[in-house]
Amino acid sequence: MLMNTTERAHAEAERIFRVILPENGLAVRDEQIVLCHAMLDSLLHNTIALCEAGVGIGKTYAYLIACILARKYSLGLNRPVVISTSSVALQETMVEEYLPFLSRVLLSGGIISEPLTACVRKGKERFVCDERFSQRLRAIAGKKKNARQLAALRSLMLHYDLDTVTGLSDFDRRQICVPKVCPKNCTRRDTCRYHVYLRQAQTGAVTFQICNHNYLLADAMHRQQGIHPLLKEYGILIVDEAHKLTDAACQMYGERLSQQAFEDLYTLLEKEKCGPAAQSLREKSDRLMTAFQKENADWEDERRLPFVLTAARRKALKECECVFRAAQVDLCEAAPRWLIHRLGSMESALRLFWEQDAEYILYLQYDREGCPSLCATSRDIPRQLRRALWSQRIPALLTSGTLKAGMSFEPVIRQVGLGTVQKVQTFSAPSPFDYEKNCLLYFPAGREKAPKDSDQEINQIAEEILRLVEATCGHTLVLFTAYSLMGAVYNLVKNQMPVPLMEVWRNSQDTIRQFKREQNAVLFAAGSCWEGIDFPGDMVSSLIIPRLPFPVPDPIREAQRTNYMTLQDYIQDVIVPEMQVKLRQGFGRALRTETDTCTVAILDHRAAPGGKYHKEVMDALPPLPVTRQVEDVNEFIRARKGPDYFFAYRRDAKCLNEKEYAQSGSTDAAEVRTARYYLRR
Repeated sequence: MLMNTTERAHAEAERIFRVILPENGLAVRDEQIVLCHAMLDSLLHNTIALCEAGVGIGKTYAYLIACILARKYSLGLNRPVVISTSSVALQETMVEEYLPFLSRVLLSGGIISEPLTACVRKGKERFVCDERFSQRLRAIAGKKKNARQLAALRSLMLHYDLDTVTGLSDFDRRQICVPKVCPKNCTRRDTCRYHVYLRQAQTGAVTFQICNHNYLLADAMHRQQGIHPLLKEYGILIVDEAHKLTDAACQMYGERLSQQAFEDLYTLLEKEKCGPAAQSLREKSDRLMTAFQKENADWEDERRLPFVLTAARRKALKECECVFRAAQVDLCEAAPRWLIHRLGSMESALRLFWEQDAEYILYLQYDREGCPSLCATSRDIPRQLRRALWSQRIPALLTSGTLKAGMSFEPVIRQVGLGTVQKVQTFSAPSPFDYEKNCLLYFPAGREKAPKDSDQEINQIAEEILRLVEATCGHTLVLFTAYSLMGAVYNLVKNQMPVPLMEVWRNSQDTIRQFKREQNAVLFAAGSCWEGIDFPGDMVSSLIIPRLPFPVPDPIREAQRTNYMTLQDYIQDVIVPEMQVKLRQGFGRALRTETDTCTVAILDHRAAPGGKYHKEVMDALPPLPVTRQVEDVNEFIRARKGPDYFFAYRRDAKCLNEKEYAQSGSTDAAEVRTARYYLRR
């Protein structure tokens, strides 16, 4: 019986997942195969699909193979594929691991006739400008410099991608990165490594173009404005980590005025021999930044505050706008056209804040020292995304481990602008992990409701964490929603832990690596650690979430609130779904492989049975057993962990007595003798 094209594509997918990949060391995952079929079907029928993939599915292989087969069996799709992600780590893994592996095994299996090729596309500020690099090396010649930073800088003689180098100072990075506009008279233009890379990316044959969400949207903006596109014409769009797309859109469809943005412009003016003009502009912009400065700020993190115009701020804005307008006239013959355009863009941004344009949400972003950035983002991000991406009628897959809020795709469909788009499909592939067997959800019983951030609440959290650490013999990750709460609890428990206790403060990868080396420790974390970190095995066998991760109120959310008749409608439509997505991201740290076992404790009284958000919490999580007794947590761990689990910690910490060790089932005589020795120390 003859098969049509679609049937042949699906039959080949079956062969890849059930024969070729297992022959090369990968396990057969039925959920992954079903997901790939759904993705492939969507691509072949030229539709847009939102595909949620639970932990352990292997969604990257699913969509890569779906794209390869769609290009093979549909002439209309035989153009490069664009894969947009949120993280550099995923891009690197795709280029260095996934695609080379697939290229090799699919070539040998006769699925493809030519190797798969890929190119990572990203903003020019992530690459070395050879001319500026040479100038920087001359500037530091014979001067004292931090050895690690100097080594990182010199390593760029061999590398031109700044993301591949660690230890580079932020100052050096700004000094040597490719500028926003490359001078046309640059003598290195033909040999510059960045421009060589750019020519190869734009003209060479490539199967996959890989970029981040901001770059994808920048390319779309170029196309809308009739400017030369950043990406080659493509036939399929994959948006991985799609839950981050709206965050990128808020950055791209708006304005941001900061001290650094002003200084970058003045540096360009000075290089074009326009020093007096740069000085005049600097005086006005410094006065503007001072008007918005928060004095004596010492915040735990960046803050967004409402944009409020006082008389002094209004005057500073107006003066700054006027001087930028005048500079365009004064420098029209002295400065190049692109620089005049930059001055005009800055003037337009200043006018936006001066006139308080109603199409934008205006707010102030402060760093931890109180230095301001004037920010504006479009009030209609869904419409912007619809025009930029979905009106092109290109088949697209939006995928992530956390697309749904509770049981529904509706919130994300609205957020990304697909609410009025035809041919949108949804598909959910549940995790293959056995949560009912390998996971236990714990809510404290009888906990008295305490005021938020009160000493009573902090003491309750600290006491509960200590009880759970003792019950699970360490191996604990605690995910906080605020650094201030994390610090307060840390100070209460730091001298009472039976195992090493560590804190992660803002991108402290060294602390995470140390936690992994310890094998048994307790890690306090917040911020970015809610997603994207991997602790497989026994490393994290207890996950504790002190508070439900509701979003922090800010001017953007306050503006969204005005679209709803009542506060309750807004909370149910926006705030609760955001909490559910964040909770699922944190919960995803619990089990990372099929054999992992872990307890999860949510200490927030609103999440417990009978609490205000108990149903919403349970809707966000997979089916799993629930307890309110800490003794059950202890029994769960002892029933599922082997003897080694209880000794993977510093030897002066005792979590298991000799009798319990004997009952754990170990028959190795040497192991038992060692255990007795350490237990008696």
